[in-house]
Amino acid sequence: MQQTIKPTDDQLVTAYAKGDNAAFDTLLGRHQGNVYTYILRLVKDSDIANDIFQETFVKAIVNIKQQRYTGDGRFGAWLARIAHNLVIDHFRQEKSMGLVSTDNEDCNVLNRKDLSEGTIEDAIVDAQILDDVQSLVNTLPADQQDVVRMRYYKDMSFKEIAERTGVSINTALGRMRYAILNMRKRAKEADLVLVR
Repeated sequence: MQQTIKPTDDQLVTAYAKGDNAAFDTLLGRHQGNVYTYILRLVKDSDIANDIFQETFVKAIVNIKQQRYTGDGRFGAWLARIAHNLVIDHFRQEKSMGLVSTDNEDCNVLNRKDLSEGTIEDAIVDAQILDDVQSLVNTLPADQQDVVRMRYYKDMSFKEIAERTGVSINTALGRMRYAILNMRKRAKEADLVLVR
């Protein structure tokens, strides 16, 4: 009776870096449960956990493709560190968005710029940024356009995108990564500023 020897995580990472997408699907299958559970335990919100989970694997893909993975047989720990850093970033962003104490009577909680209607200049700049982003999206290959529109305009998860387009989650994540890289490159070439 012959035993099947399963490849190690590091062997799968090497195979994926060389273009074997099935290797990443295997890695995803091995680690998705632990990574998602870890994130959910920290953020205690399934929607946020799903977003951070997906971002974790996007970062993993980028790092592997750029040959920046040096896990030395500790792929799971490396993924957990990426997830942990993204959770910290989430909480920092949440904190900066403003939990203001109302104990101080001199502080008017409603007197904040993010609650104001904004100026006409802000509206014009925002409209121009949206136009520029839409123009950049329109220059992408069709499969990348689809992923961007489904993710950002329809707020679909990468799992939903994969199901809708009939590809693996890995392929959907890869298309998003390339779309973002292409948009950044084209924005730089066109000297576009996409923030107010």
